[in-house]
Amino acid sequence: MGEVILCTEPSTDPNMFCVLQEGMHMDNQPVWACTHVAPSGGEGSSRSGSVQMMAEPVDVSDLGLTMTDLEDELPEGLLGEVELSGWESTSRLENSLDQGCEWEEGVDRVNAVLTIPGLRGQPSMAVAADMTSETVTVTVFGTAVWSCVLRGEIEVDQSSFEVIDGVGASTGIPVLRLAVKKRSATSMGVLPRWQGFIKDIGEDSLLQ
Repeated sequence: MGEVILCTEPSTDPNMFCVLQEGMHMDNQPVWACTHVAPSGGEGSSRSGSVQMMAEPVDVSDLGLTMTDLEDELPEGLLGEVELSGWESTSRLENSLDQGCEWEEGVDRVNAVLTIPGLRGQPSMAVAADMTSETVTVTVFGTAVWSCVLRGEIEVDQSSFEVIDGVGASTGIPVLRLAVKKRSATSMGVLPRWQGFIKDIGEDSLLQ
């Protein structure tokens, strides 16, 4: 078995096996353990397709985690060894399942990939992100169209973003990749566990 990834929703990648971890929760959501399997037929991986489930739970005991650990700060000793990941909606609309934000959390940073449906057709060169210690605002041609409050504070000068073309160029959705550095929660340098990326969608967001 390869690397095990803990997330709050099962991956839709057909080359991933996922299984619900009974009794485990992250941010009051159920925990799924997913691991890569060799693709059949030599085809590349895709996020479309059916979810494949393992008949038995995935053993993550080698990670040294307990259910209590999932609520604690990430210890420095696990830097580079443990990552949490999942998907979140980029919409303020109730019951939205757009999964427009894919996040991955390490000990000292959080990476996020935003694919906001309302940006479809916009040129990637016109899209940018303005960051403060607690927020991200997406702009198109300099106009703010979407914003969010982050789950924790960041070091702005050590965070970055890039925008690339989506599938289909002019008809695709620009992909915004963000890499943010967590700000220590205490003077002792304790780094908080985010368990996600978006705390709230900005009320003034034009894209819902």
